[in-house]
Amino acid sequence: MLAPERILRLEDDRVVFLDQRRLPLEEIEVECRTAAEVADAIRTMVVRGAPAIGIAAAYGYALAAVRGEDMDAAEHVLRTSRPTAVNLGWALDEMRRDPSPAHARAIHDAEVARCRAMSAHAASLLAPNTRALTHCNAGGLATGGYGSAVGAILSAWEAGLVEHVWVDETRPLLQGARLTAWELETAGVPHAVIADSAAASLMASGEVDAVLTGADRIAANGDTANKIGTYSLAVLAAHHDIPFYVVAPSSTVDHSTTSGAGIPIEERDPAEVTPRFAARNPAFDVTPAALIRAIVTEHGAHTPPYADSLVGAVVSV
Repeated sequence: MLAPERILRLEDDRVVFLDQRRLPLEEIEVECRTAAEVADAIRTMVVRGAPAIGIAAAYGYALAAVRGEDMDAAEHVLRTSRPTAVNLGWALDEMRRDPSPAHARAIHDAEVARCRAMSAHAASLLAPNTRALTHCNAGGLATGGYGSAVGAILSAWEAGLVEHVWVDETRPLLQGARLTAWELETAGVPHAVIADSAAASLMASGEVDAVLTGADRIAANGDTANKIGTYSLAVLAAHHDIPFYVVAPSSTVDHSTTSGAGIPIEERDPAEVTPRFAARNPAFDVTPAALIRAIVTEHGAHTPPYADSLVGAVVSV
């Protein structure tokens, strides 16, 4: 497992990222020396995953303060770098109170601690010999440390509860095939990458016992935005009576957004899908709360009605 500071860190005059675009073939670092460069790293997915994006924004804001940049301009360029992950705005709101590097590092440390706590809670929901399916990457790379959904799988594996993990490739950028598989391989967890379209067949044949995903934004009613393709998995899981769990820190819960209808969905460059033909490339979709068996944060497993159970999912640093 990668140390948190290997994934991203704040040094005296720069923010350093492990370039997730190059994994698993190369472990290359990208150095950013301004808030604008950090924002570009977020936008181009050098760093990705809602909690990790929030940490990156905190580090970018702290770097701007150290360098004497225009803080309003720094905040704007960071806040607008990606629209869906609520952690980004939450982290910047935190940094407005205290723009120091110490506070930014405290945000990082607290996020890793939240991940470890939520992973333990989520692991307790799984039965022995679970064959889990996960989508995109919700491991240490996406959270700056231990992981959310993949963290739960690691905790369950360590407790002897996981038999095997199905890893959706997650098109078009293959975060599952490139990143989650790499993290599970590093941890020694049995797994196999599958085409996104293979999930239905595996569920129908009884080879999936639980689905666990992360989240980029959770509305107050439990509607959840996550990587495109998550909604499809939730529908399939409901049809096959397979529990569908969302694992995410409370920094991902957006109490000011009442439902999924209010979550902005990022549209990325169509060339990521096809360089030649017309295409649509929504980066996320919204899974209705009715399809989610439980939402797990560091506070525990929240169950329906989420408008009531998520009230206590409040983040602290």
